[in-house]
Amino acid sequence: MTEQFLLPDVGEGLTEAEIVAWRVKVGDEVAVNQVLVEIETAKSLVELPSPFSGTVVDVLVDEGQTVDVGTAIITVRSGAGVIGSEVPAAAALPVIAKPPIRKLAKDLDVDLVEVQATGLAGEVTRDDVIRHASQASVFRNIQTPAWSDDREERVPVRGVRKAIAAAMSTSAFTAPHVSVFVDVDATRTMEFVKRLKNSPDFAGVKVSPLLIMAKAIIWAVRRNPTVNSAWTDSEIIVRHYVNLGIAAATPRGLLVPNVKDAQSMSLLELAQALEKLTLDARDGKTTAADMQNGTITITNIGVFGMDTGTPILNPGEVAIIALGTIKQKPWVVDGEVRPRFVTTVGGSFDHRVVDGDVVSRFVADVASVLEEPALLLD
Repeated sequence: MTEQFLLPDVGEGLTEAEIVAWRVKVGDEVAVNQVLVEIETAKSLVELPSPFSGTVVDVLVDEGQTVDVGTAIITVRSGAGVIGSEVPAAAALPVIAKPPIRKLAKDLDVDLVEVQATGLAGEVTRDDVIRHASQASVFRNIQTPAWSDDREERVPVRGVRKAIAAAMSTSAFTAPHVSVFVDVDATRTMEFVKRLKNSPDFAGVKVSPLLIMAKAIIWAVRRNPTVNSAWTDSEIIVRHYVNLGIAAATPRGLLVPNVKDAQSMSLLELAQALEKLTLDARDGKTTAADMQNGTITITNIGVFGMDTGTPILNPGEVAIIALGTIKQKPWVVDGEVRPRFVTTVGGSFDHRVVDGDVVSRFVADVASVLEEPALLLD
């Protein structure tokens, strides 16, 4: 008996998906819940498991092809046994690692089998996991395109790029954007980041100025709640929770997953959440749920050496804040010119919801935390 697997609705309200990579081929034996194929929707990469076991008879859709939900994509003959015999592989040596180290590896998405152990008894240590994670840069999947001898190249508009185009066009031509900028002495933020990196409580956790910026935004939202709103044709919805979006550049395009209820997190919890969100985005593991219900977004253009910008609002939000690069500049302190770490905080806002006074106070509040992180103790 043969079964055809139809492209399912993966619960995102979408009507089509692109076949990215087949994990099986004709003749392979498959088991229930074994991953058959990886697909790309307008929101995320999704692995589709097999609902039945058997032998793959036919792969009906090529990689790179976009098909509608309900289309047959693979045929499997159920009830077939495994043909031939296989020599059992030698059992791999177990990885020695204590439970906290295994948890750290899981949080950092590190496969312990790939980690070089340096412990005295051959065990994987915390430093081993951190070193492996840092060597596997968050940009490891982003490759510089090779220069082509062809005079032109035509790239189909689909998947994430198609979704980005639709969302940005809607936002740009629906919400009247207003942008403001302010230069900030972030020297104390840099000192604070250095102390956190040396703190045992933050061992194994990525700490950067982005973390302090995120906390600053949450702090400023409490003082200026209307920037954390949503516009509808009949009302303004002021949200008293913060689902903090992080704009992440990925090989598939720009993704904006968000940290749910970030206002309830400690600094350590927020650092862990930001790191996981960023790694998942750049590794193609972001889910549709990760990108839903954001309330305000931060974009860290400073990692690309940019001072500032005028970002476009994420649809359904009223504010997006840009953190520029932080570098030493001459700065007047107590009447004297001194070298200080300076950055530019910018942002775009929906002028239908917030006026210039609210925008200015909000950005000034964010800047004040970067200038003096001790304000977070309030």
